Amino acid sequence: MTDKHEHSGRSSEHLLDKEIILKGLNLTVGQTVVDAGCGNGYMAREFSKKVGSTGQVYALDVHQPSIDQLSRDLTASNIIARCADMSQKTEIEDNSVDVIYLSMVFHGFSPEQQKGFLAEARRILKPDGIMAIVEIDKKPAPFGPHADIKFSPEELCQAVNMNSHKCTIINQYIYMQTFINNKSTI
Repeated sequence: MTDKHEHSGRSSEHLLDKEIILKGLNLTVGQTVVDAGCGNGYMAREFSKKVGSTGQVYALDVHQPSIDQLSRDLTASNIIARCADMSQKTEIEDNSVDVIYLSMVFHGFSPEQQKGFLAEARRILKPDGIMAIVEIDKKPAPFGPHADIKFSPEELCQAVNMNSHKCTIINQYIYMQTFINNKSTI
C-alpha cells in the first residue's frame, strides 16, 4: 500500500444505523464507555443517554479540532472529551471500562498501532468487559478503503485475538464484532 490511510475529521455517521449499534451493545445505566476515535462525538452522545448520569463516557480522538468542537458542543456532564491516541497508554484507569467502541478505525491502524490499541484495551477493560469494533467488510463496497486493508469478520477475530462474542450486521457492507475481555487468557 502506498498511500497513508487517514480518518482525521471525517465522520462515518451517515453510514451507520445507531439503533442497531445501541441494541447490539446493550448498554446499561451506570456503565463506563470509551468511544475511541469518536470524531464529532455522535455515538458518544448516544452512549451518554444510555449510561445516564451515573455512567461515564470517554470520547477520545487524535484529531484535536474534532475534540475542540465536541467540547464546545457538549451539554452532557457525563462525557469527557480528550485528544488521545488509544494505540498508546491513556489516562484511563486499569480495569475501569465496561465497553470500548471503535468504529471504522481499526483497518487504518498499522500493525504497531493495532498491537498498542489491543494492549490498551485489555488494560482499561474490566474483566469480562466488551470491546466492539465496527468495520467495513472485505467485500466490494461503494465507499471505504481498499480491500487490502479491510477485515472480514473472521480476519478481524484473528487480528484481535480475544474471545469473540457476536457479530452484528449493521448494513450490507458494515458489521460490528464484539469481543469479551477474558483477562485470564492474556
